[in-house]
Amino acid sequence: MSGICTFAFVNHRYLIVIAGCTAVGKTHLALQVAREFRTAIVSADSRQIYREMSIGVARPSSEELATAPHFMIGSVSIGQPYDAAQYESEVLGILTQLYEQHKVVVLTGGTGLYLRAVMEGLDPLPPNDPAIMEALQEALLEKGLGPLQEELMRRDPAAAGSMDVKNPRRVLRALSVMRQTGQPISVLWKGGPAERPFVTIPVRLHLDRQELHERIHKRVDRMMEEGLLNEVTQLLPFKGLQALETVGYQELFDYLDGNCTLPEAVEWIKVHTRQYAKRQETWFKKYFIAPTFSPDAIQEIMAYLTHTIQAHEKIHLES
Repeated sequence: MSGICTFAFVNHRYLIVIAGCTAVGKTHLALQVAREFRTAIVSADSRQIYREMSIGVARPSSEELATAPHFMIGSVSIGQPYDAAQYESEVLGILTQLYEQHKVVVLTGGTGLYLRAVMEGLDPLPPNDPAIMEALQEALLEKGLGPLQEELMRRDPAAAGSMDVKNPRRVLRALSVMRQTGQPISVLWKGGPAERPFVTIPVRLHLDRQELHERIHKRVDRMMEEGLLNEVTQLLPFKGLQALETVGYQELFDYLDGNCTLPEAVEWIKVHTRQYAKRQETWFKKYFIAPTFSPDAIQEIMAYLTHTIQAHEKIHLES
């Protein structure tokens, strides 16, 4: 690849956003784009942000991290409360600094809410009503998370598709807002997008289901070979933390607690990862408007990015 960075930038700053479901190939593409544009990568992954979680969240390898500057990876402890509003604030600050040296920055990840926070901004939501939240927490203790997940998926499929529905805190928050306002939380998200001092260029990666499932299975097997069980064992004393209510960790906690065999736990990781990827795909298809590419179409993607940036630059020069 050559010639992509030979044209002159004017006053625009660009944020290339690479999105897609888990295991689809976002990291590889982000590294290629960052290398070509000689720039940095900001992660939009709500689990890679935790420093104690590495193998189970498919954090880029040390070699990959050395290829380009990375931000929002391993920057928060699992015991530290963290939400999308904090993420938005931190990333906007990082981008401000990066744009002093770079005309282009790469944002990549599969957490739809984090991507949306940076691209469009988050709508203000009401604080939790203590009585409503108490009732929801009682329902969680009495009946488990399943019925609450079903209620959210039935009443607000858009919100369910954009969040980790295995995370009780997020499910309860969404239901709390819904019961308090009488509106789905996704409706309250749909305010006008915030103005940003950069041009967003979104790209979505997609694979057919069979190939994606094969990648997921190989990734899980590779994680186990790299020591995922040991990583989870070290985190066992903290298994009640919200950050660890994550696919790959919960299943191995069940194994360590004697609730299943190790092969059964590994199989459940694959099943739950496939289910999570399906929810991500549904959300991205509906709410992430972007040209869609195969992760293997590197030349085609690079040509699209180059053409899009050149078009913006031309419009600015002619205006």
